[in-house]
Amino acid sequence: MSSKIIKASRNTDKAPKNSIATQSVAFSHYNNISAQLPIDPKTNKLVIGDISEQTKQCLNNLKAIVESINHEMDDVVKVNIFLQNIADLDSVNKVYSTFFSSYLPTRSTVAVAALPLDGALVQIDAVISNGEGTAPQAPCELVKIAKNTKNAPHCSQSTHTVAFSHYNNISAQLPIDAKTGKLVAVDVKTQAEQCLSNIKAILTSIDVPFDDIVKINLMLTSAADIDAVNQVYSTFFPDSAIARTLGYVPARTTTIVSALPLGALVQIDAVVSHGDGTPPQAVEDRHGIVIKANNTNKAPKCALSTQTVAFSHYNHISGQLPLDAKTGILVAGNATAQAMQCLNNIKAIVESIGHEMDDIVKVNIQLKNIADIDAVNDIYPNFFKNELPARTTFGVAEIPMGALLQIDAVVSNAEGTPPNL
Repeated sequence: MSSKIIKASRNTDKAPKNSIATQSVAFSHYNNISAQLPIDPKTNKLVIGDISEQTKQCLNNLKAIVESINHEMDDVVKVNIFLQNIADLDSVNKVYSTFFSSYLPTRSTVAVAALPLDGALVQIDAVISNGEGTAPQAPCELVKIAKNTKNAPHCSQSTHTVAFSHYNNISAQLPIDAKTGKLVAVDVKTQAEQCLSNIKAILTSIDVPFDDIVKINLMLTSAADIDAVNQVYSTFFPDSAIARTLGYVPARTTTIVSALPLGALVQIDAVVSHGDGTPPQAVEDRHGIVIKANNTNKAPKCALSTQTVAFSHYNHISGQLPLDAKTGILVAGNATAQAMQCLNNIKAIVESIGHEMDDIVKVNIQLKNIADIDAVNDIYPNFFKNELPARTTFGVAEIPMGALLQIDAVVSNAEGTPPNL
């Protein structure tokens, strides 16, 4: 692991600890927070109460972690909410608004098939701005820039785009027509086009080209819709002549969720490179940073995504299915065998760019059967030598290709990308 910038992994007793994840993993100007379940850290048990009480506990746990590292909730740039029942969204929003009153981070909300703790109704993770950087970076009072545009649908619970330092986070876009504020026709292709058009409108509003996207998260309610969405997706990427010449497509993860807000069939969010940085980064230090996309033959390839896309001090890894890189076929076996394959694929990608597994700062694990979490946890720590990354785990009804699990990751990138900040 590079010694240029140091990863800071931290836990606090004021939030529930987990043997397979670190609560907060900071690297450079971002901090990754593990998914928080509604567990009381004093008793280490699930709180007794309804969805409102459980949401409050999740957010209190998140707040405790944030404050333990000398930050505040207004430093949060992205929140992901995982619900057992999408009908609980209004109740969640009422509690959520008490934690974010003057500023709203970007946000993605889905209903999933299962959560890692029986009886849990909600789980929440977050990404936080980290202006002080991590050693040996000198602290810098970077400015967070949150913006909305009239050309994309507004949400009372989130901001369209929140930029900090060299990254921009885009809120999950539903297939809503900005002019009418209504969901577009129920055909999934039409809905996917609307979601991507909304993202494009947001990026255009801040003078950022579509090909500056480094990671896309597709959320669908049916695996049967993947092919139709891919047809639409391929008309948006690549978006420019240069990208077409290079064949550039972002890293990508496709998640089959149980339900989406408003009964939508698809929802899409994005992580965007932000070469201009945010003030007070000097102009001469914030231009010309290069996106580095890389594939290796040692992991399965996909025509619609790049295995790893690096920009500045982070690297985004596409969702890895348990596919044998040599055959492109799903490996036989149980969850243990498939988890080994997913993690080996990630390891191959990480090592192909001169990194190691301990450079990972965040891991997201999808399980077809939440009961397989113990089997995954048995082998998971063996892939890391030191502190474990932040982590989010949830159950889904379906995974592409009939797999039992899918894993993606975010990796620290100490060397940066040219011109090497």
